[in-house]
Amino acid sequence: MFKSFSAELSSLMRSGHGRRNLRALGKFIFVLLMLVVAYSILFHVLMLREGQEHTWLTGFYWTLTVMSTLGFGDITFHTDLGRLFSIIVLLSGTTFMLVLLPFTFIEFFYAPWMNAQAAARAPRSLPAKTKGHILLTNHDVVTRALIRRLEQYKHPYALIVAEVEDALRLHDLGVNVLVGERDDPETWKRARVEQAALVATTASDVINTNVALTVRGLVADLPIITTASDEASVDILGLAGSSFVLQLEELIGNSFAAQAVGGDAMSHVIGGFGDLRIAEATARGTPLVGKTIQENQVREKIGVAVVGVWERGQFELPRPDTLIGENTILVLAGSRQSLDLYNELFCIYNVSTAPAVILGGGRVGRATARALARKNMDYRIVELLPERVPDSDKYVLGSAADLAVLEKAGIREAPTVIITPHDDDMNVYLTVYCRQLRPDIQIQSRATQERNVAALHRAGADSVLSYASKGASAIMNMLQGNQILMVAEGLDVFEVRVPEELAGRAIGASSIRERTGCSVVAIQTDAGMQVVPDPSVILAADAEIVLIGTAESEERFLSLYGRGGAVNIESRLRAPSTES
Repeated sequence: MFKSFSAELSSLMRSGHGRRNLRALGKFIFVLLMLVVAYSILFHVLMLREGQEHTWLTGFYWTLTVMSTLGFGDITFHTDLGRLFSIIVLLSGTTFMLVLLPFTFIEFFYAPWMNAQAAARAPRSLPAKTKGHILLTNHDVVTRALIRRLEQYKHPYALIVAEVEDALRLHDLGVNVLVGERDDPETWKRARVEQAALVATTASDVINTNVALTVRGLVADLPIITTASDEASVDILGLAGSSFVLQLEELIGNSFAAQAVGGDAMSHVIGGFGDLRIAEATARGTPLVGKTIQENQVREKIGVAVVGVWERGQFELPRPDTLIGENTILVLAGSRQSLDLYNELFCIYNVSTAPAVILGGGRVGRATARALARKNMDYRIVELLPERVPDSDKYVLGSAADLAVLEKAGIREAPTVIITPHDDDMNVYLTVYCRQLRPDIQIQSRATQERNVAALHRAGADSVLSYASKGASAIMNMLQGNQILMVAEGLDVFEVRVPEELAGRAIGASSIRERTGCSVVAIQTDAGMQVVPDPSVILAADAEIVLIGTAESEERFLSLYGRGGAVNIESRLRAPSTES
């Protein structure tokens, strides 16, 4: 405490504000001393007029006791003139005490103490030994989701905040903050950027460019991740020094397109690890409907495992007695060859050439359309703003809440509707509306805030992708060597080393699923990847396992078996693919 106070006081003396206050304090003290001397002299003069004689020390004593309002009363005047003088001394002393004492206390004691407390809560530098940390620059929805992930995996981080008040507010919310300007090299030096693992900046394109340029000027080989809203900014950010430029709208659009069932029963690959493919397929119209997973024997017949099922937006880990219904969407795991065999068996069912309907022609809507086009899937975009509607038969001008507009876009026959506006309230409204119009249609919706994901599911969305989670997952993938694949909001496929506790045990006897809710979908060894391993396979100590589970299941696994199992591997995660 004393060291902090001393450092703050020393800093105050060095600052221009502190020096000005010190000069003002010096002037106050000088005037006070002059008054004390003058009053002491007048005290002697007036006392002599009354026939009283006192020493000079007594004069100083009387002046100080009266000015400080102590007024012991042992020395008094007997004339009106003397009493008037006493009143003047008392009033001037009171004035100086009201000004000088609070000023001195606040400026040189209370303020340094408060600043020391604030500095402890909102530091301006990180300890010299800090290393392997992640530096962030903007507290937005993406960063908030990323911070939760970083805390989950015990990664140290610091958020750089310019204003002390904002830093203190965020600190009180549990965020690790560092006060400093993002475009000041000194801020990054105090943040120990040369020892950091990653810099991620999610502000505007202009600010991100400045941050990338500033950081790259200090460290040549540090990974810098920046987001870009404008496609034209991608090249500029790269020239400024960004290692990875994330276009979150493109990522969300690609994911929407990958998960669009397309009106057929074929599997649609949404990602993978090595030889493992994760796909989704609708069961509607296929012989799978009305039977349990055990009765269908998909795994035994074609080598594809049903590792999850979606029922109206609710994900469930399948059991042998799980019944597949008309609205069930299957989450499949297998090799490319086994999924091709699945498609050969089921592609004849539930065939539809009707276009998908995209509500919203903004950046996410247009990105989804481009991804669907690459998938050779037809689409129609419903857009209210005329300036966003080009002269194309793919666009329908009008409100998505207008039934006539939706029918013109083909909502009655569409296999899927994708809701993309940047307004969660509107998305909930449109989800409810589309579910009432078409109880059997696949509905995918975008969420800007993670807190609205559950509301969109309740409204009837089959799958929801949040801007926050998608951005956070993308950054975490780059940080951890692409070990996490977000299948859908709240559902991840992730890779870890075999925990020591499970080494040497068979998958079926490990109780991973029973204890955590995660399922093993692949095992990676030096010999290669074993996709959809049999429950009797032994988990080797040096192997890596790929699991699928909800966010809660992932957290339980990491809590139960430790967070040190994360594998620093080369990029294995494939981008969402159009292959089927």
